[in-house]
Amino acid sequence: MKQLKASEIRQSFIDFFVEKGHMVEPSAPLVPIDDDSLLWINSGVATLKKYFDGREIPKKPRIVNSQKAIRTNDIENVGFTARHHTFFEMLGNFSIGDYFKKEAIEYAWEFLTSDKWMGMEADKLYVTIHPEDVEAYNLWHDVVGLDESRIIRIEGNFWDIGEGPSGPNTEIFYDRGDAFGADDPAEEMYPGGENERFLEVWNLVFSEFNHNKDHTYTPLPNKNIDTGMGLERMASVSQNVRTNYETDLFIPIIEEVEKVSGKKYLVNDQDDVAFKVIADHIRTISFAIADGALPANEGRGYVLRRLLRRAVRFSQTLAINEPFMYKLVDIVAEIMEPYYPNVKEKSDFIKRVIKSEEERFHETLEEGLNILNTLVAKAKESNHTIAGEDAFKLYDTYGFPVELTEEIALQENLTVDMDTFEVEMQKQRDRARQARQDSQSMQVQSEVLKDITTDSQFVGYDTTTQESKITDIIHNGERVTSAEAGEEIYFILAATPFYAVSGGQVADKGLISSEDFEIDVTEVTKAPNGQNLHHGTVRFGQVKEAATVQATVNQQERLAIKKNHSATHLLHAALKEVLGDHVNQAGSLVAPERLRFDFSHFGAMTDNEIAQVERRVNEEIWNHLTVNISEMPIEEAKQKGAMALFGEKYGDVVRVVDMSPFSIELCGGIHVQNTSEIGLFKIISESGTGAGIRRIEALTGQAAFLHLETIQQHFNDIKQAVKVKSDEQVLEKVEHMQQEEKALNKQLEQRNKEINSLKMGDISNQVEDLNGLPVLAIQIEVDNAKAIREAMDDFKSKLQDTIIILASDVGGKVSLIATVPKALTETIKAGDIIKEMAPIVGGKGGGRPDMAQGGGTQPENITESLRSIKDYIKSL
Repeated sequence: MKQLKASEIRQSFIDFFVEKGHMVEPSAPLVPIDDDSLLWINSGVATLKKYFDGREIPKKPRIVNSQKAIRTNDIENVGFTARHHTFFEMLGNFSIGDYFKKEAIEYAWEFLTSDKWMGMEADKLYVTIHPEDVEAYNLWHDVVGLDESRIIRIEGNFWDIGEGPSGPNTEIFYDRGDAFGADDPAEEMYPGGENERFLEVWNLVFSEFNHNKDHTYTPLPNKNIDTGMGLERMASVSQNVRTNYETDLFIPIIEEVEKVSGKKYLVNDQDDVAFKVIADHIRTISFAIADGALPANEGRGYVLRRLLRRAVRFSQTLAINEPFMYKLVDIVAEIMEPYYPNVKEKSDFIKRVIKSEEERFHETLEEGLNILNTLVAKAKESNHTIAGEDAFKLYDTYGFPVELTEEIALQENLTVDMDTFEVEMQKQRDRARQARQDSQSMQVQSEVLKDITTDSQFVGYDTTTQESKITDIIHNGERVTSAEAGEEIYFILAATPFYAVSGGQVADKGLISSEDFEIDVTEVTKAPNGQNLHHGTVRFGQVKEAATVQATVNQQERLAIKKNHSATHLLHAALKEVLGDHVNQAGSLVAPERLRFDFSHFGAMTDNEIAQVERRVNEEIWNHLTVNISEMPIEEAKQKGAMALFGEKYGDVVRVVDMSPFSIELCGGIHVQNTSEIGLFKIISESGTGAGIRRIEALTGQAAFLHLETIQQHFNDIKQAVKVKSDEQVLEKVEHMQQEEKALNKQLEQRNKEINSLKMGDISNQVEDLNGLPVLAIQIEVDNAKAIREAMDDFKSKLQDTIIILASDVGGKVSLIATVPKALTETIKAGDIIKEMAPIVGGKGGGRPDMAQGGGTQPENITESLRSIKDYIKSL
């Protein structure tokens, strides 16, 4: 067998299938584009679902790819096993209704055994098949020539992830020899069993059935091939190493960790888990950030944060107690650059994000210890056991290792309820598994749309009206030749001015008319074979196939859409200029009434940054830049400096929207001819959408003017209300009024104190001796919660050795506050006082032993709560 670098295996795989007539599908970003069902791209087929379910017809039915993927459902196993990873590459060849089992099996065998390719020893290869897949057996036995003893029937060899394509599969195993045999006779020492000797290197799925909603199976009209070969695993076989971590994909990273830690990586050494965790997780984190994800408290951002924190926790076993993960980004970039240059291109930004997150987590570890100390104190007061729910929350929310929780508990002569902890962990795994099952089902193929191959030309770049013919009509999922008034239909035109929803731009709306009928067009999408598919309702008359019609786009809406789309390009360029090159588009909406632009950025924009971006866009509008649109080969467009939008797929010839010198982008949308047509640009909001993604919403043209006109009217109303004549005086008058209000409030507070003091008289006379403790427990009148704290400060200055408990009715809500002199906190705690009182007034609260606060919604029970707390103190 050849000894090959991982990069050589990847390239050989692609070259082999290109020779067999396959189209190379570039690796898609890890952050899914237009697929809300997935958190991450998690397999080689995930980005090809549109081809398998028939929503889109590929240029070639034969496809090959090397797809980067992330799976984190088994994260706790990473580092403890030889082949679990969170980031991996899946090599795959696919057939969409072209070749099937025979060719798939012959191709796999040739690639693995031919000296030109992998050069594996044929006598070391075994296969598994589904027991009922007679065709696969015959192919392996009669065509390839495998002895029956090397073909193993396994019931589980059926690929089925819910509704959608499914079918039997065949797996290929490589026998690594006696050196990998186990002494344990219980180990399943056969291909397909749990062992280290027979290693699965390739899985070929024969997608021939549709799994229906009622859980029946029907044959697919087009049979498909979907295969997957893990690059990391194949590299371990080719390089003859025991685990994936000894391959050239990981060893350079591990060597960098050795330099930082001063320790050596030895297989099965006590520290080897830490080396593996760090090496695996830094690959995932680097690639995910490069593809637009950022650490956050939810979604994929939470996954990133958890991975980074897990790596940092394990690094502490190597005596690394400072941020260091960011130093590993360059070596990851170097290893992967031949096929994935974007990590190197964005390495400075990736390092900046990781270092910031590491610094934050080192602070979080300290916070976790503080929380654990509280749990320890709580356990000592009860059953000497830290609750499993608390240990899990500390692990899951704060990233605090449960092993460390157990270790500290042992030092304090406590135990951790690990049974409950494991129950909580299993609930989390079940949620992840369910989410995974829910997300992997595919849509059923739409044969009606797939079979429509009629030519249709989009002419909407040049016109909004067009005489045309209706070529195809679909009603209730079936092709028909006519449709009646009131019916909703889908239809295709021989030539159409209607833009189909794409690239964030909404579809055109408008009217299809003839002497005999009219159709309101409400939506336009892309059919599987690329035509613009119109959706609308027949207003009157009878629509007939082949009818000549006048297609008219709503021109007012189209004009507004053009302005907003061109403004989006200017906004993108302005954001990069003001915030940095790390900004990438992460979604957009271009509608007639507004535009929305999502982009990757690690924090909220400041008011100054928003103002800068807004001004830069308007400056380029005022510069009346000519918008030149042309088609050219993609390499020429790249040389020209055209920016490709994040996640978009481009053909050999691309459409370039050139607003030089400010913006050049690849785009299929509709634009103004000159930026001055946009008129005006106004940002109305900047917000976060989670996982390191920010969102700007903005208006252009008339909508922007009307928005500013409304703001001006509000300003005029304020000017009139504060009784000034000039605009310049408004701010001065408002500030003066604020200062007056502040002074009046201060006077009022002082008067209220004086009134309360007169009402209360000498408060020392109201101090009671309860169970040998001096206690002042009274209701007072205040205007707000702040005032009750000020009253407490006043009372404390006069009664420094007294337990003080105050309650007040503040606008129908109860406010409670209690203080206990530090000398008395061993006897009674302020937090316990509030916890006793708050439920009586319909609320809750708590705090430190010396000071606590609470509230409630039942002021009628204040007297009862004061009486109850006195009884409580007496009973101590």
